[in-house]
Amino acid sequence: MATDTPPPTAGMKKTLGLTGVTVNAMALIAPGAFLWITYQVQAAQTLPGSGASTALDMFPGIVFALVLAFFTAFSYSELARIYPEAGTGSCYYFAERSFLDKLNAAHHRWARPAKLATGWAAHLFYWVYPGVMVSFMAILVSYLLQQFGLNIGMIGQLVVAGVFSILVGFIAIRGVTGSTTTSLVINVIQLVTLVGFSAVAVAYRMLNPDHATFAFASAPAVVLPKDLFSVFSQATIAILILVGFESATAFGAEAKNAKRDVPRAVILALVIQGLFAYLIEYFAANDALSDKLVGTDAAGKAISGMTAAAASSAPIGDLIKQIGDTMLGGLGFPLMVVVAVTVALAILGTTLSAMNTGVRITYAMAQDEEMPGLLGLLHGRFATPHIAVVVLVIVSGLIGMIGTLSVVTLTGITLASNFGTFVLYALTCLIAVNAFLGRADFRFVKHAVVPILGFLANMVMLITIFALGFMGGGDSQTESFMALGFAGVWLVASVAYVALRRRPPARAVPERTTA
Repeated sequence: MATDTPPPTAGMKKTLGLTGVTVNAMALIAPGAFLWITYQVQAAQTLPGSGASTALDMFPGIVFALVLAFFTAFSYSELARIYPEAGTGSCYYFAERSFLDKLNAAHHRWARPAKLATGWAAHLFYWVYPGVMVSFMAILVSYLLQQFGLNIGMIGQLVVAGVFSILVGFIAIRGVTGSTTTSLVINVIQLVTLVGFSAVAVAYRMLNPDHATFAFASAPAVVLPKDLFSVFSQATIAILILVGFESATAFGAEAKNAKRDVPRAVILALVIQGLFAYLIEYFAANDALSDKLVGTDAAGKAISGMTAAAASSAPIGDLIKQIGDTMLGGLGFPLMVVVAVTVALAILGTTLSAMNTGVRITYAMAQDEEMPGLLGLLHGRFATPHIAVVVLVIVSGLIGMIGTLSVVTLTGITLASNFGTFVLYALTCLIAVNAFLGRADFRFVKHAVVPILGFLANMVMLITIFALGFMGGGDSQTESFMALGFAGVWLVASVAYVALRRRPPARAVPERTTA
């Protein structure tokens, strides 16, 4: 009988050039979304014990975190260069191959533990992260509707979370070409909006039409560090807004020239979104912050400047309204709405990129019989791991709903994702060292010093995040325990699956590559 459905494809389609791979990674970093989402947390951060604010070291903290991110990005880039056949496996494949590639057979027994540990961390990151972004979207939609006098309440936020998760899944199932087009459009809109906002903010500081007293005495004061421990503390937040550059390595199966384009895309994504967009927008926002940004604290007392930013649920939205009313003839509110819409688009792009990356690593593990086989099935028409997408849509919706319940639950799931991120990054840096040791192209600085610095930096960030949580007590401690609970449950489930099923056939040891 004739049918309109094409036969199942043998594999994913190679449709992505350098631009395609890069914009998919850029979408996951999404500076437009995170400036709006995280500025309040950064403005409100204080040191445990003393309670002193770290907000004046926000920009130096981002610079420090960016340096650490480049250490990790370089390790991913170098691994993608020597293992272009990794396909969708990314770090999971790198971990296994780095041991199987050794001439000494004694190393081969570590291949499976390494890939399982890396796969567990990758899934904790990529399968929780989309749910976090679903929560942020629900909260943003609620905030926007409140500006028009509409309060959707908790039930409304739960509905938004579910609908948004389904929407992202629908786009993801239809293939990477549609996802790439969506991500490209979103990235262009986002970067144009950020440049426009930054220009207006800097002009406001230079002209000072309100005769304001600014949070920072001068432009150099924005960028110069004030206290080293405050810089480190701010970096624990800033590093979270920079993750995602590595997602380029999960698109190797769909890259036309993976060996050339994937390594470049890893670095390019971080350069464009981190070095360019983040530094410009955070400088501009801090440079323009003044006593004209007002609000009230929990006791109803009038506050202004950085204190008001710390107390607001959307300080960037408030800042845009304040500057727009002064600089653009009372157009602050419509300008804020326009920017908020671009933030919503950026969150869409981030969630889509995270979901695409997550299901591709899942697909690789399922093909390797380390996860249920259903998750390794490809859609007959779109050649995407559609069953994995459907499962991740459900998981993301549920996690997103949990995140909307309170600030504590939102922070808890965010920390759980971050736990997976830093463990994954630290492991990948060690894998880079292992992969290059004994190769003819081994270079001490590139393949030992840089990855080891990346490993240490990621471990310091991981320890610092949870140390700050436990030392802070109260809600901070609850959030840390919630994150560790998520990680523990995922670990137990992963170990149980591996233990209860038969060991997959040993993969053939590939011929060792020396250059």
